[in-house]
Amino acid sequence: MSVETELWELTHDYLAAERLELDDLELVGRGRGRTLKVTIDGEGLDLDRIAEVSRGLSRLYDAESDLEGPYQLEVTSPGLERALKRPRHFEKSVGREVVLKARDEDGQVRTHRGTLVAADAEAVTVDVDGTAFRYPYGEVISARTIFRWEPAPKPGK
Repeated sequence: MSVETELWELTHDYLAAERLELDDLELVGRGRGRTLKVTIDGEGLDLDRIAEVSRGLSRLYDAESDLEGPYQLEVTSPGLERALKRPRHFEKSVGREVVLKARDEDGQVRTHRGTLVAADAEAVTVDVDGTAFRYPYGEVISARTIFRWEPAPKPGK
């Protein structure tokens, strides 16, 4: 079992007990520059809760994992604009505005900005001005949600 797979299982089980969801886990870099990035999601997630979870995960990794050598632990939430990498990310973002780059049937790379209207186990569908584009996950190069900053309403209106 790879270190990342082991860390995923340890983290998933710990977060499930905390009533949180493991959104993503990446081990990047080498040597002293290694960073373990853990993205969590759930109700009532604020900075204090993230700090508490970070301390718990740190103790868990020190005691239970085969993670050797120095590393930096980074625990975050998905944020307003987030990368969509796994089918679950797409499923949770149905109804949101996205930018999606994918390879079409002809091998051409296309970029679409529209509403994510469907996501299942095999593919994702984006609606752009009434036209639906469906891509298998294997053809998606990158995707992220978009947050629109709207002007604040005028007082009294």
